[in-house]
Amino acid sequence: MISRRTLHSLAMPAILMAGALTLTISAQAQASTQSSMPAAPSASTPSAPAPATEAQLPPVNPKNFTAAQPTKAEVESFLKTSWGYDTNRSYEVYGILKTPAPGVSKVIVFVAEKGRPQVAGLTFFVTPDGHYLIANDSIIPFGPHPFAAARATLQQDATGAWQGSASKQHELVEFADFQCPHCKAAQPTAKKLIADFPNARYVYQPFPLVNVHPEAFKAADYGNCVTKLGGNTAFFKFADSVFANQDDLVNDGGTKTLDAAVTAAGLDPAKVAACAASPAGKAAVQADLKLANELNVNETPTLFVDGRPVPMTELPYPELKKIIEYQFNLDSNTTSAK
Repeated sequence: MISRRTLHSLAMPAILMAGALTLTISAQAQASTQSSMPAAPSASTPSAPAPATEAQLPPVNPKNFTAAQPTKAEVESFLKTSWGYDTNRSYEVYGILKTPAPGVSKVIVFVAEKGRPQVAGLTFFVTPDGHYLIANDSIIPFGPHPFAAARATLQQDATGAWQGSASKQHELVEFADFQCPHCKAAQPTAKKLIADFPNARYVYQPFPLVNVHPEAFKAADYGNCVTKLGGNTAFFKFADSVFANQDDLVNDGGTKTLDAAVTAAGLDPAKVAACAASPAGKAAVQADLKLANELNVNETPTLFVDGRPVPMTELPYPELKKIIEYQFNLDSNTTSAK
């Protein structure tokens, strides 16, 4: 059975978040190959461990390709973009079938992981225009460049404080909430990414979960105003202080904690509070919320890697870094080819 973490890395799709890869694509284990039982060793001869049985992908039947679109090559291109970073994963497009819905195709993919005997089946539907796939209750961008639209949107509208490269050629955009415990826990990862990818632009994009965290909107508002009045360096000093004292945000409406963070950033709390109370300040946070909704971000923290949504806290750091390197390399090659 494909694990939830494997699914997350699919599209990313996933935690796809607008990727969807929150993961909603279903995986069903197929029958595994059974190896014969070895003979019992003699008492005088030590036994060697039996080699692991590798999964065998079933042969493809041309009769399973009845739909005109997408083509097998288009599905393979999508899967390569989504999964190509993982050299332990193999897959085969097993069928692309017509459905009763005009233009909607059903795609079946078999997936195997190195060192595991099971083969998993992945099924999704592709819309008539070929731009989206549907899996369970999620609609995910499809095609050879499924993250290009989100990347363009973020390059234009992700206006949060940033560190690293002034260029937007490669961007790491973190949607985060100052009152979110997982966002606090993700900050060491964020700092490692900034250090490991100095040629990328790292953007902190506010996404206050207002239905869950009562002080999140105010904290985001203050953060935007700190950036406006003091610049990027001041913002990240402010952010470090807020996250360090996150538990105190619920006290006194968060005012004392936020004012202390503003002071730590070297700014006047009264001026920042006035900015945050202004219509312009609140409108800026509403614009942040609008951007997150447009990209179907539904949890924090969510990291976009050149438009590719990645579950920032659910992957081991080496795997997260590998995905980023792979995506940046893909986009560099695409740019060079133009």
